[in-house]
Amino acid sequence: MKAITQDAYGTVDALSYTDIPTPQTGPDGVLVRVRAAGVDPSVWHMMTGEPLVARLALGPGKPRERVRGWDVAGIVEAVGPQVTAFEPGDEVFGTVPGSFAEFAAAPAAKLQRKPANLSFEQAAALPISGTTALTGLRDTGRIEAGQRVLIIGASGGVGHLAVQLAKHYGAEVTGVCSGASSAFVTGLGADRVIDYRTEKLSGRYDLILDMAGNRPLAVLRDLLTETGTLVLGGGEGGGRFFGGLGRSVRAELLSPFARQRLRALLALPKPEALVTLTELATAGAVVPHIDRTYALSEAPAAITHLAAGHSRGKSVIVVS
Repeated sequence: MKAITQDAYGTVDALSYTDIPTPQTGPDGVLVRVRAAGVDPSVWHMMTGEPLVARLALGPGKPRERVRGWDVAGIVEAVGPQVTAFEPGDEVFGTVPGSFAEFAAAPAAKLQRKPANLSFEQAAALPISGTTALTGLRDTGRIEAGQRVLIIGASGGVGHLAVQLAKHYGAEVTGVCSGASSAFVTGLGADRVIDYRTEKLSGRYDLILDMAGNRPLAVLRDLLTETGTLVLGGGEGGGRFFGGLGRSVRAELLSPFARQRLRALLALPKPEALVTLTELATAGAVVPHIDRTYALSEAPAAITHLAAGHSRGKSVIVVS
């Protein structure tokens, strides 16, 4: 099968479009014929191995996972003998290591049936970014109806879903993005939009979700109410060793001594979140927006576009 592989950390030049064996499934595994695969920052981190501290998990000398990609949507090709939830022909989506390929294998627990009202491309855009937005707002941020919520990076892969989720939970939402994306973010339901290029961040908020990863803690804390919550996501910025993680660590260390809650966002793929996202997408409360689509062989261009930071929604790899 064709796949995007990588044998050393580096730029997009380290990626190869090549033939590799089709993966095998275990007793509880599902083999998915990939129709679409989402492009999210985790792909960039796996490719570059940055921040360097992340190599403790990603692999010290080279990526442990040779095939890039995580988000997937496709059709079940085969199932292991212990799998009862799916059968060949089912349309599914979820998180599968190595989704930038014609086939990908994963435990059945990592998948859900694709909502009928979503295309394969939309479904592939939802798992990781949706889980991150859901975890940041609901679990870490403890969002409540009537709160004033600020979402920084509101037009991006996580941010555009977070705007929709915050409105679903009854919040008054202000989105931060470039002026070129203001109409897009307003269309998602934001009550107010701030153009970070021409306007200073202003207002007082009960909850801030920062997916941009580059503003000082002091600046963000000044925007919070006295007992507000700041949730820090994104591992970009802040240097090659720690990246954005350094700011998150400082926030966690400071939080016990402050009235405000300062929290790092750790959003691991989990079945419960995928179930919730499936229900929300089926109800129309969350609709992933596709910024661009790329062929499998064009994965380097998709990652380059992601790294530029100008996406409105998500880019997706379409696998035929």
